[in-house]
Amino acid sequence: MKGQLLTRLVTLASCMGISTVTAQVFDPNKGSSSGWDPEVVGTNKTTNATFSNPVMTLNVGDPFMTKYTADGEDWYLFTYTTNSNITLRRSRYLTDNWDNTESRVVFNPDPTSGEPWSTSLWAPEIHNISGSWYIIFTATSDGDNPPPLLDAMCPINCPAINHRMFVLAGDGPDPWTANFEMKPMLDTYDQFAIDGTYFHYENQLYHIYSCWEQKYSSWPANLCIARMSDPWTINSTLAERRIISVPNEPWEQVPYGRPIRLATNEGPQQLTNPKTGQNFVIYSAARVNTPFYCLGMLELVGNDPMEYQSWRKHRDGCVFHQNTATGIYGPGHASFITSPDGSEDYIVYHAQTTANPQSDLYRTARVQKFTWNEDGTPKFPLAQNGPFNVPAGQLALAQR
Repeated sequence: MKGQLLTRLVTLASCMGISTVTAQVFDPNKGSSSGWDPEVVGTNKTTNATFSNPVMTLNVGDPFMTKYTADGEDWYLFTYTTNSNITLRRSRYLTDNWDNTESRVVFNPDPTSGEPWSTSLWAPEIHNISGSWYIIFTATSDGDNPPPLLDAMCPINCPAINHRMFVLAGDGPDPWTANFEMKPMLDTYDQFAIDGTYFHYENQLYHIYSCWEQKYSSWPANLCIARMSDPWTINSTLAERRIISVPNEPWEQVPYGRPIRLATNEGPQQLTNPKTGQNFVIYSAARVNTPFYCLGMLELVGNDPMEYQSWRKHRDGCVFHQNTATGIYGPGHASFITSPDGSEDYIVYHAQTTANPQSDLYRTARVQKFTWNEDGTPKFPLAQNGPFNVPAGQLALAQR
């Protein structure tokens, strides 16, 4: 039945002219802007009481932020897609101008080495799991330019067919001073895999990532889950792997309502309501290099994350999306963090500054406060530039 469905989809794609479309390959870090006034980036340095978006104007995508403590001081730790290496930044302040913060390159592969992790490094995340630090990221050996005969196996051009997931393990409790070493490739069954993250539920670790149904499917990009025995080892078979979300809603597709090509679920991120314990996966939908890129939401309503029946999709449209009135387009690939005093929740996301982006994307990193609805679901704001009040506890920290 699946084979018949794939055949029908391929036929439909051919009728729509999709099979002859040349793949758009872009370097997310070649884009540029006309420049930003540092006075309106991040925290207002005159008062330290307000901040404005963006908080980072360097061309970055897929921002991920977490916290750690070292020598009695609390730090925000930030990483993002550079395309060529894995860079960490840190600051005491959530809404600092992150362009000017301390930075450290922790992994810098030789792009000519042919190693499977050597080019197109995307969406790194750094996690503290059981007291140790791990960086999970996706990469490929071919710069998203696979051999023509391999690309020909896909019904639609598939430049990212060789993207796989990787994990770096730190050797100490302080992520800023730790050395990171490569662990064995994360098993995704020798299939396309990007934007992987960790999902924790009842003392069990899972891997959720963007996947294809089959090795050569090409599109759509779905969300898959597999069980893990440790942060770099999958212990689910391919038959046990589950697809928990497919981009079957019209707002998850580009153009709106067109299936197959550019229909996307990616960038999953766990979000837990601190009061009710409800677990959500906030993910990116539609196409990253369009203004329609947005956030969708799954809620874990069952007791087994490995069963798709345990997940419920919010089907009433994006939960966070472009705001044309403020010139913010394609907001997506979010992570979540708390204020310095832990009392407020914040979304960290990237966005574009034009409704007509070039193939070489330019994206900035942004931060906004969000709250919770009475039913326990997250209540995200409209994408805005500010100014906003700084996060709770930050002003007191700055006045020390």
